This record gives sequence, structure tokens and C-alpha cells, in this order.
Amino acid sequence: MKKIGFLSFGHWSPSSQSQTRSASDALLQSIDLAVAAEELGADGAYFRVHHFARQLASPFPLLAAIGAKTSRIEIGTAVIDMRYENPLYMAEDAGAADLIAGGRLQLGISRGSPEQVIDGWRYFGYAPPEGQTDVDMARRHAEVFLEVLRGQGFAKPNPRPMFPNPPGQLRVEPHSQGLRDRIWWGAATNATAEWAAAAGMNLQSSTLKFDESGKPLHIQQADQIRAFRTAWKTAGHEREPRVSISRSIFALMDDRDRAYFGGDESEDHFGYIEADTRAVFGRSYAAEPDVLVEQLKKDEAIAEADTLLLTVPNQLGVDYNAHVIEAIMTHVAPAMGWR
Repeated sequence: MKKIGFLSFGHWSPSSQSQTRSASDALLQSIDLAVAAEELGADGAYFRVHHFARQLASPFPLLAAIGAKTSRIEIGTAVIDMRYENPLYMAEDAGAADLIAGGRLQLGISRGSPEQVIDGWRYFGYAPPEGQTDVDMARRHAEVFLEVLRGQGFAKPNPRPMFPNPPGQLRVEPHSQGLRDRIWWGAATNATAEWAAAAGMNLQSSTLKFDESGKPLHIQQADQIRAFRTAWKTAGHEREPRVSISRSIFALMDDRDRAYFGGDESEDHFGYIEADTRAVFGRSYAAEPDVLVEQLKKDEAIAEADTLLLTVPNQLGVDYNAHVIEAIMTHVAPAMGWR
């Protein structure tokens, strides 16, 4: 059995070829797609976060709206760039959204990827301390966020408050019990995955990672997942961790699918997502369902993960993306033993 969700980058463009021509379109259609995915029996609706871009950015209003419109589906991010975040304010937003959703948030966080502007987090008022990097800053923000989510009081109360306080030191409110266990880290390396395991976070691995062996992406990710689980066991956490993998997978069911994705089958590519860091970019899968099943059986990382996130072309509209999800749920997932 495997949880299956979708991952949307929330692109929008004023182009006549796009079904999402404004930020409003992207947001409202994201809600509609989550509702449709829940009705189709999918398990998760996840959203990418990018700043200074014509994409989804501030995630919590969207997650709360989806939480109010659905009842079962997991709602998450992949990922929130912690370089941009005030961890205490984020804890308030996350707690509120999780309470609205009835405890269904699954928040992916990370250092983030290269953004649209240079050091964009500086415009948000953040800078790493002297002698540290933006990576250090992101991890520090994450550590504070995780600590606050535990719900322990830490702030000294005013002896003459406007409203009566509960006894003892105060915590960030609203607090949502259990959210701390539903935080994931988007890891680009094995070492970062091991750090996430030690910190008690679940693991998200995307359609790319830093190249550490020259092997295909799915093999490198499978190695990463095994390293994560070993580190988790060593840390002695009581609960079982979760692991998600993102993939671009399209079942070619009709002429429309073939026109959009019939030529998309590809191999992994190696390149530079950052100036000095070589990365491996995963292939897309696009084929008739029976062929697709045989291809996916060879993907070692999918086999290792408990959650599969299907990247969706959100600019093609809600109806088409619901069709993409339904095709996988109906014609691929049962044959793979995921349902």
C-alpha cells in the first residue's frame, strides 16, 4: 500500500495557452483540484512554495482554505524555504491551518532551492549571523520552529495582562497537538537526510538531488532513503518515519494525453542547479498504463517510499489534472499493489 498525492508548483501566466492566467486562478484552482483529488480517492494535496515568482508563495491561507473545503485528504507543502520564515509566526499560521483542517497538515520544509532573486531572504529581513551561511540560517529557523511546535511554554507572562493568562510561561497559540510529528525535510543529499532523521523529521525527496555517485536518480534516492532510516533508528525515535518521492508520471489514455506528453519519456539528466553543485534530474514517465507499470516497477526509490507525489501541470486546468490523477489511481496504482 502507498499513499498517492499530487504536487503542484502553482504556476500562473497571462498567456492565452494557460488555464491559470492570474494568481487568483492559481489559488482558486488549487483548492478545486484538492477537492477533486479527495473525491477521486487520492491521499494528498501538496504545494510548492516559491517567492518573487508567478507561482504559489505564502502557503497557509491556501492550506487553511483547502482544509475547510475537504475532510480527509492530507494537505502539505514541498517545500517551504525556511530562509524566508519567522519560525514563531510560522508556528502560529501552521497551528491555525492545522486546526482548521482537523490535523491533516503535512508540512515539508527545507533550505529551499535557488530563487528568482539573489538572496531573496534578505528582502524579508533575514541574514545569517557573521561566519554562518544561509544553509545554517535555514536550519536554525527550522530548529526553532520544531521546538515551538512541541507546545511548551517559554515566554515570560506580563504580570498585568490585558486578559487573564494560564499559569506558567506562555507558548505560541494556537497550538495544534501532533503537528510536530508531521513536519518533513526536503533533503538534497544523504547527509542532510541523516540530519533530518536525527531531528525527528520525515523525509521528502524530489525529482532532483545533488549528484553523489553518478548513478541514476532513483538509485541515489533509494540509497538516501536507506541512510535516512538507519539514522532514524540510531536516533531512537519511537514512531515510524514517513518518506515521500515526487515523480512526473502520465498515463497515456487518450489523444489529448499523447499530444501533451507522448514525447516526454526521457532519461535522467545531470547538470548544475547551483554554480558549484552538480545535480541529477529525474526522468519523466509517460506511457500506456501497462508499459508504465513495468517502468515504475524498476524505480527503486518509489519502492522504498511510502508516499508518492505526482507532479501536475497545473496550467492545464483542474479538469485535465483530475484526469491525470484518476488515470494513475485507476489504471496504475492497483497493478503496482499500491491499492
